[in-house]
Amino acid sequence: MLVLHSVGAVGGRVALWAEDSRLPARVVGRLPRATVRHPFAVGGADLRALLDGGEVGELRLRLPSFASGPVASPELVREEPVRRGALRWREWVVPVLWWDGAVPARLPDCRFGVSAKFLGEAVEFGLDLVRRGRVLPVIDGDRTARWRAALSGVDSLRHAALRTSTPASFLAADPTANGGGSAAGVSVDVLTGVLDRLVDREVRRLLSGTTDGADAADGEVVGRWLAALVGDPSVDHAVGEVDRLRHVLGEWAARGLRELPVRTCFRLGSPDQGDPRQEDWRVEFLLQAVDEPSVLVSAERLWRRGDTALRRWVDRPEEVLLGDLGRAGRLYPALDRALAAKRPVELVLDVEGAYDFLTHAPLLAQAGFGVLLPAWWRQPNRLGLVLDATGRGTAGTVAKESELGLRALVDYRWELALGDERLTEAELGALAKAKVPLIRLRGRWVHVDRKRLAAGLAFLGRGGGRMSAARVLLHSGLHPDDAGLPLPLNGVRADGWLGDLLSGEVEHRLEPVEDPPGLVAELRPYQRRGLAWLAFLDRLGLGACLADDMGLGKTVQLLALEAHNRRYGRRPPTLLVCPVSVVGNWQREAARFTPGLRVRVHHGADRALDADCDLVITTYAVLARDASALAGVAWDRVVLDEAQNVKNSATRQSEVVRSLPARHRVALTGTPVENRLAELWSIMDFVNPGLLGSINTFRARFAVPVERHHDEDAAVRLRRITGPFVLRRLKTDPKVITDLPDKIEVKQLCTLTAEQASLYQAVVDDMFQRIAEAEGIKRRGLVLATMSRLKQVCNHPAQLLRDGSRVAGRSGKLARLEEVLEEALADGDKALCFTQFTEFGSLVAPHLAARFDTEVLFLHGGTPKRARDEMVRRFQDPGGPSVFVLSLKAGGTGLNLTAATHVIHLDRWWNPAVEDQATDRAFRIGQRDHVQVRKFVCVGTLEERIDLMIEEKRDLAQLVVGAGEDWLTELSTGELHRLFALSGEAVGG
Repeated sequence: MLVLHSVGAVGGRVALWAEDSRLPARVVGRLPRATVRHPFAVGGADLRALLDGGEVGELRLRLPSFASGPVASPELVREEPVRRGALRWREWVVPVLWWDGAVPARLPDCRFGVSAKFLGEAVEFGLDLVRRGRVLPVIDGDRTARWRAALSGVDSLRHAALRTSTPASFLAADPTANGGGSAAGVSVDVLTGVLDRLVDREVRRLLSGTTDGADAADGEVVGRWLAALVGDPSVDHAVGEVDRLRHVLGEWAARGLRELPVRTCFRLGSPDQGDPRQEDWRVEFLLQAVDEPSVLVSAERLWRRGDTALRRWVDRPEEVLLGDLGRAGRLYPALDRALAAKRPVELVLDVEGAYDFLTHAPLLAQAGFGVLLPAWWRQPNRLGLVLDATGRGTAGTVAKESELGLRALVDYRWELALGDERLTEAELGALAKAKVPLIRLRGRWVHVDRKRLAAGLAFLGRGGGRMSAARVLLHSGLHPDDAGLPLPLNGVRADGWLGDLLSGEVEHRLEPVEDPPGLVAELRPYQRRGLAWLAFLDRLGLGACLADDMGLGKTVQLLALEAHNRRYGRRPPTLLVCPVSVVGNWQREAARFTPGLRVRVHHGADRALDADCDLVITTYAVLARDASALAGVAWDRVVLDEAQNVKNSATRQSEVVRSLPARHRVALTGTPVENRLAELWSIMDFVNPGLLGSINTFRARFAVPVERHHDEDAAVRLRRITGPFVLRRLKTDPKVITDLPDKIEVKQLCTLTAEQASLYQAVVDDMFQRIAEAEGIKRRGLVLATMSRLKQVCNHPAQLLRDGSRVAGRSGKLARLEEVLEEALADGDKALCFTQFTEFGSLVAPHLAARFDTEVLFLHGGTPKRARDEMVRRFQDPGGPSVFVLSLKAGGTGLNLTAATHVIHLDRWWNPAVEDQATDRAFRIGQRDHVQVRKFVCVGTLEERIDLMIEEKRDLAQLVVGAGEDWLTELSTGELHRLFALSGEAVGG
């Protein structure tokens, strides 16, 4: 991955350079005084190949650096971390590409740094100035003819805003080192230089081949100057004459750009602002103070008695008014009628004249005049179509199956509307007869485009008919071009259950659902609303995506739905597909909250499908392998937990889940969109197949406009379609957060990989061979050593083996950690990850940094105090790193880390007091958000069994369990066998 940067240099030239994450961050030790080459900058030839042009060169740039090398830009993902140290400014030789013009909007395998984005804004500003003719010809001090930007009014403000936002990286070229003057003025001059160079080049390109001006005065200084403006910029003439011309041009430019402290404003008043019987429109003349826009003085008041309010800015405001009216008359000739009066105060117009003024208003505003227009013109109610659908099923009655679901047919008809207000036949007739696009309607003036009105009336002539409910929903989010409509779609309306879906407030209009009898839990209010929403869509046969934030109880809501549906008798089974790391968690939660459900787990080497139950739990991996067997069952419901696992619609498991037969489909995920909108399409196509069309159609209608062009209208249309089927609640929502406890503690059950299980059993066998002959202290030492080794196995094989082998894909606990952090980071949250093993932290921290393209802090016993304090400061900073890995001993006490809202105990200390102390680094005074605490436990191992022992005697454990694990060494050999034994459910399928 490359990151492209730009830098302004002497003479307004712009250079491009890039960093490459694939190049090694060469450690150079202590930097020499002499300038050295940037270690991971892209070579000049590669830059030219990437951009297909430009002149290769070199620049010396002053960049923030550590002792070992330059700091990588925030956009660069480094595969090899640079050794840290004191931050300082250092000079580096960087290959560059001298570049003229705009940078392409997209480049392959390349991100844009902040300076490259800034260059794009500056170039667009310069091109806009040229397009609008905001340029002036000048002669520079070196007797060269140039075109310069003519900045005044709004353009001056835009230029000032650009200069204020100039990133430091754009100013990194040392002007002294690169042949320029002092470095002090670089931040002031560089943007102006870049703009002037761009403007001059662009105007010359447009005037290429123009020589009429030079021929008119050939041989004279003016003729030489005119020729230099389109050709060679050097003005080859006597020095004295060139200097006099330069002086004259400077005075002329100063007069042209002189900004008066007051300006003339034109305010249009419609007839309804006065006597309703009055049909005249009036353009009122006013003077306005530029620095204080609230100071407005009418021309009538000015002429009647003069006005002292404007005297502080200008001596003779009357002359300003007359001069401005004369200039404005060149843009809007109708003003000449007002100038016939000795003291003009207003211009009286009829409705045709008012519309003519409205069309000229943008020209007047662009020329620097103030234009005040009625609110109905500034925020018009656009003419568009409304789709009105009528069905027979309603939300409060039992409807036939054919009247429900996305395939149900409904009656429809089209209507014309202004904004949200549908037009009657009489109003449509009045609009059709109007001679100008302005007409008074329902007591106010509206603007209607006659061509669009004719197209709308012709479309209404087609009549109505019947269409599917899915098509009605799709219309609610389609662009007019996609829907084949001649006008914008101002709204879609329906009655009954379809109207409830279209309202966008389904959750708030649902009938309450009581906690079902088979549920052994008291649902919180927001969970009860979630159950009602799920039950509502279930009854209609419509799929649902429950996208609640993690920690809000998606599991219990789904189990409550199962209990709700089965309260009157048996139904076909539900298939639940989840990651292998949470199979045990689902099994235990089902036993805890819905003990009446008959649950089967379909995974493992000797698995056999048993559908004679209520709930079958399987994994995504097993689903892909057993696709034909699972597809042979008529499931009542198919549920995807952690549904982001099917975000890639082209994978085998995504294809399989979409092919499973089911009456109802539910997706559970805290991150319905992680990186691309295509992920949402994949989940929604499982939930309600065909709702969003094909993936190619979806990309064209939504993904490309939103992701590439940031089209807010397309995003709104997409939310309108998917909104009824996605329920998303956040911890930060006041309506939800009041229902939550201050600290949410969760046991996160994980499984072992096959490699971990093999190592685990080998460690256990070795211990029991050696313990048979050991007694006393030796026996206790063996037990403690074995427990430590088993915990290392549960963490990761590489921790036990210490062989430097790869980290990814070998640990069920690490896989679950990645899932939790992925959701937390997507929500913008911060997390603390505690481990009692420094070596495990040293494995986890760099792996997470590479996995999530983000910096991960790591604090352990060997961290110096100064570095420790700096880590805490950076983590507490809102813009600092979001993941902090800490060894339990080093980071479990004495730190204030209230920026974290997630605390994860990767391995257990098995002393609640010690764990609580670590948790309290985040959950303490100063913490404003609720904290979620996750304690990772490998199911079917000693981790789960010791956790159960502590939970059964938690109150006593608080008193009698020591700071370590010595109390476990006194167990008998039989008790140790039961404690250490590896059960079948420990291994993920």
